Amino acid sequence: MQADTTPTGLQDHLGYWLRLVSNHVSAAFARRLDGQGVTVAEWVMLREMFGADPLPPSRLADRMGMTRGAISKLADRLLDKGLLARTADPDDGRAHTLSLTDTGNALVPTLARLADQNEAEFFAVLTAEEKEAVEAALRRVVAHRGLTGVPVT
Repeated sequence: MQADTTPTGLQDHLGYWLRLVSNHVSAAFARRLDGQGVTVAEWVMLREMFGADPLPPSRLADRMGMTRGAISKLADRLLDKGLLARTADPDDGRAHTLSLTDTGNALVPTLARLADQNEAEFFAVLTAEEKEAVEAALRRVVAHRGLTGVPVT
């Protein structure tokens, strides 16, 4: 008896459908954020810092599951935009903390509303029960696989 050598199709995989939806949700959100002058990665960092005490970049990197280099690049862009402040540690000239500026703090709720609108537009077709089921299933996969980090792209 010969084994079936026909490969499965792309659309036969749940991952295909997850990625298809995810790509479109993310691209639409990126367009919304572009109107506010920030990227998705910058939004994620702003949201992580919203309401938080000043953080050293290393702790922020750990919280977000990103490298320190990536955090540094994001921080530099947000500093240039006036949305983030860097404060030197008075006891250690090499150390510093990051915090949102007043402008950054004021922008986060606006960006969060855009995220909510994007979410509503894409998932309005689902009932509340379907949304809960999809989220529960994905959370179960995350827990089972031990997935960490904050998706930024």
